[in-house]
Amino acid sequence: MNRLFISLNIPDYVIDRLLELRNLCSNEEKLKWESREKLHITLKFIGNTDQGKTDELIDRLKIITDYSVIKCSLEKFDFFYRDDIPSILWAGLKIDESITKVIKHIDEILESLSINSDKKKFKPHITLIRFRKDPGISFVNTFKNFSFEPIIFQANSITLFNSVLEPKGSAYYEMKKYFLN
Repeated sequence: MNRLFISLNIPDYVIDRLLELRNLCSNEEKLKWESREKLHITLKFIGNTDQGKTDELIDRLKIITDYSVIKCSLEKFDFFYRDDIPSILWAGLKIDESITKVIKHIDEILESLSINSDKKKFKPHITLIRFRKDPGISFVNTFKNFSFEPIIFQANSITLFNSVLEPKGSAYYEMKKYFLN
């Protein structure tokens, strides 16, 4: 079984800038920040999929290469909450509307292969940290009130990943990368 997800890839220079901004807000070393290798924009979480369907999916997703590069703008920091307590710090993006066509096409491929996937509405973000306990109002306000010039970039590839749960957390393994036009 493979635990799959599909991500829109972020150029290295954008990740570098994002990490600089994050470090300006907090150099808290005790926190377990997501590693640079795990920074991505999840388009679709698929979950457990057997190898046969994974192979079919890899082949069928080739159609993604017909799509153009996707214009993006990294714009702010914010939080997801669970029971009014911050659970995830994320960087928010604006993404060209063409992404909705790509996601719709991915959904159609998954459905045609009878692969169940997450049905949540797409909210473009990059997860920076997951909290096990409340980081405190000062930490939250520092990120919520931090403003920066938008980082404008083009995403030129989409990757199918296998997320393997390991004792130290999940590790992502690239199964196939698809380059956009």
